[in-house]
Amino acid sequence: MSNAVDNDVMNKIVALCKRRGIIFQSSEIYGGINGFWDYGPMGAPLRRAVEQCWWKYMVEDRDNVEGLDSTIICHPEVWRASGHLAQFSDSMTDCMVCKKRYRVDQLEDPHHCPNCGSDKLTEPREFNLMMKTFVGPVFDEEHAAYLRAETCQPIFVDFNTVRIATRQKLPFGIAQTGKAFRNEINPRFFTFRSREFMQMEMEFFCRDSESMEWYNYWREERRKFYTDILGIEDGKLQWHDHDKLAHYAKAAVDIEYKFPFGWGEIEGIHHRGTWDMSRHCEYSKQEKDCKYFDQDTKESFFPTVVETSCGLDRICLMLLCNAYDEDTAATQKEGMEEDVRIVMHLPARVAPVQVAVMPLSKKLEEKAQPIRQALRKKFRTAYDDSGSIGKRYRRQDEVGTPFCLTVDFDTPNDQAVTVRDRDTMTQERVGIDALASYLDERIYK
Repeated sequence: MSNAVDNDVMNKIVALCKRRGIIFQSSEIYGGINGFWDYGPMGAPLRRAVEQCWWKYMVEDRDNVEGLDSTIICHPEVWRASGHLAQFSDSMTDCMVCKKRYRVDQLEDPHHCPNCGSDKLTEPREFNLMMKTFVGPVFDEEHAAYLRAETCQPIFVDFNTVRIATRQKLPFGIAQTGKAFRNEINPRFFTFRSREFMQMEMEFFCRDSESMEWYNYWREERRKFYTDILGIEDGKLQWHDHDKLAHYAKAAVDIEYKFPFGWGEIEGIHHRGTWDMSRHCEYSKQEKDCKYFDQDTKESFFPTVVETSCGLDRICLMLLCNAYDEDTAATQKEGMEEDVRIVMHLPARVAPVQVAVMPLSKKLEEKAQPIRQALRKKFRTAYDDSGSIGKRYRRQDEVGTPFCLTVDFDTPNDQAVTVRDRDTMTQERVGIDALASYLDERIYK
């Protein structure tokens, strides 16, 4: 696919997201703020559904992973111990002609501006990505704090508290989802690289002798999450093993998806060794909170960490890109030979609306509303009684609704509705009493 086509597809997805209230720029009436995005009425339920899928798969369905919800602002020493204050930076340069700013590592030619072609670029300089704030009434360095750049560091800090509270023994993991903040020099590709984003991370603590077995285990588990739970075809994912590793790591791999703008990372799986726990021990001076004492062997040691870390916003963007489809059908509109139908083939379990109830006439509201009320206890539903049934189908196709239920004038007699499948467009008559089980089997199979 050419770059022009790729850009065209991405532009269509961005336009659709705004038009249908999925994702749009934050503070847009003031001109927007670069790198920040709001999730609208159709985006918020998608995002929450994906997050819940991850949480169930990683925490609720396992006995050896516990959940955590830590604060966004930690003690500043947390970020000194992690190395973020000293090393978490990118090199940036400015074009002195058109005033555009770039990350040096994103320039194909570091000597010329890709916007205007000028060779008048400033010398590269380091830019720390931590977002700084102040805690308390005085705005000085003594009261400086930072919005967390990743959700994993509080997991390391809370390791011993969680272990004692849950009576867990090694090996076990701690997972959390939440906001992270990075003052990106050049946010780009819609929500792919933002300044505020959601992370979903799990840190698995184990003995070093078992660590590579667990690394390979979680590598396979994370593959199954994307293919079995979210329905991404294996061929649309690739695994990029790191050639260069941090001095404390034994292995690292990125799971990448082919977006319209190219391959992009959606998750990293890392063998972090004992580096994190040893650093927090050094800076906090709390050895007992950072080491694990084995009651059976009477050993005290730093646990080795295997990490799975993914971006919720990137996964949502992947699902939107993967779902976007256009097909054409003959039309009778004057001057048009074909009519373009946009369909979002979102997985039914994460679709913003899973079931739309559509009475053929507003006179059928008395029959249709109780059906919707009964189904909304288990499914995300919508009620649409405006316009022709064809237009209503099209509206639901655009937001990825997998099933539309038409209540017609036969419904009061046969106590059934017509269920239309988004992907096959087949229609099936289903009894009202059987609807819940019929839909459950197809949405959560």
